[in-house]
Amino acid sequence: MAEQSRFGTAGVPPTFRLLKAKLPDIPLLLREEELDAFEYQAVRWGTKPQIKQQEAEKLGVEAKKYDIRLSMHGSYFINLAGTPNVIAASKERLIAGAIAADWMAAYVIVFHTGFYGKFEKSYAFNVCLKALKEVSQTVKDLGLKVKLGPETMGRKFQIGSIDEIITICQEVENTQLVVDWGHLHARDLGVFKKIDDVRAVAEKIESTLGSETLQSMHCHFSKIEFSSQGERKHHILNEPHYGPEFELLAKVLIDFKMHPTIICETPLLDVDALKMKQMLWHILGKNDVNLQNLSL
Repeated sequence: MAEQSRFGTAGVPPTFRLLKAKLPDIPLLLREEELDAFEYQAVRWGTKPQIKQQEAEKLGVEAKKYDIRLSMHGSYFINLAGTPNVIAASKERLIAGAIAADWMAAYVIVFHTGFYGKFEKSYAFNVCLKALKEVSQTVKDLGLKVKLGPETMGRKFQIGSIDEIITICQEVENTQLVVDWGHLHARDLGVFKKIDDVRAVAEKIESTLGSETLQSMHCHFSKIEFSSQGERKHHILNEPHYGPEFELLAKVLIDFKMHPTIICETPLLDVDALKMKQMLWHILGKNDVNLQNLSL
């Protein structure tokens, strides 16, 4: 692995909030914990950026200073397979996020694509695909450098199977592969039981999108509780009754010489991000990551 995987948090860790840290402080605090990625959460945004450009740019400057790779999670209020009015508003929300992500020099804006609703699945997907192509063209016309990151989803009624995300990445320009391994595990009702289950997904991605896309994917990871319809709740890594196990993914990362950005979405954001990094480094035979400053 010539390049190393990066590990970071989905939003500001609770311990940082106790310190009353401001947004520009986050990159330094993450670096002090030996983390090197941060996903800014814009999940409640409307159709306009809800951060001042100056503040976004300052976060970008501090992230570059401390070598923290920035990404953004876009609004939850996006459904690119809804009614025409819903699609139009969803496109505006996604573009608003892309503009702000570009201000802070985030390399990808991650987002949920939409829902099948009352539509037949293939019809809903094609409606979503058309809308995404239009968003991609707008992002290009605006001169934004950020990539669009459609995410694999954890519920059966959501657009976001691995095959659907692969197709989007094949057909829509300026996309970044985003695989949420917990979501895939929940969507298929606990699919990742052994290393070959994870390897099968990696092989599918490599055969369709190529080795470079596989190796540089953007990931989310947490353990997931699920029902018959998929994802219910995120859990911490130490909870034994839920999956998937990060060790399975870590071994596949090594096997395929992958160096993704891995964003922790468990309730213990920075603690579990470091545990994942420690596990990967242990398998690689490197020294353990320093965890002494965290409450385990």
